[in-house]
Amino acid sequence: MKVIYSTDKVKNLCEDLRVAKKFFDGNTMLANSLMARINALKQADTIKDIIVQPAFHFHKLINKNGRDLEGYFAIDVKSRREQWRIILEPLDENEQSYNPCKIDEIAGNVRIVEIMEVSKHYE
Repeated sequence: MKVIYSTDKVKNLCEDLRVAKKFFDGNTMLANSLMARINALKQADTIKDIIVQPAFHFHKLINKNGRDLEGYFAIDVKSRREQWRIILEPLDENEQSYNPCKIDEIAGNVRIVEIMEVSKHYE
């Protein structure tokens, strides 16, 4: 799959282990796990390859605190016990958002994702 990033800052975080370690306050396990998750996304043929793996805990985001999250999804950086999530959006072949984004119908066709952020989304 093709992975693109919302900003250069997000790209550096997801592709530079040193930046990731600093972001996670020196937690090497979280930084390594983030690198592994990004690599798994790049190695997948479609988003369906990620969805079917329980370890990623792929899930839809709900609107929260006035923030419209329709069409956005998250996967765990490391595990359910950790609060960190990779927030992503599936994109079509023209790198445009699906509208509406019915992931069950499009999962086998999604070959591009945009990483929006890495965060403790639920805080």
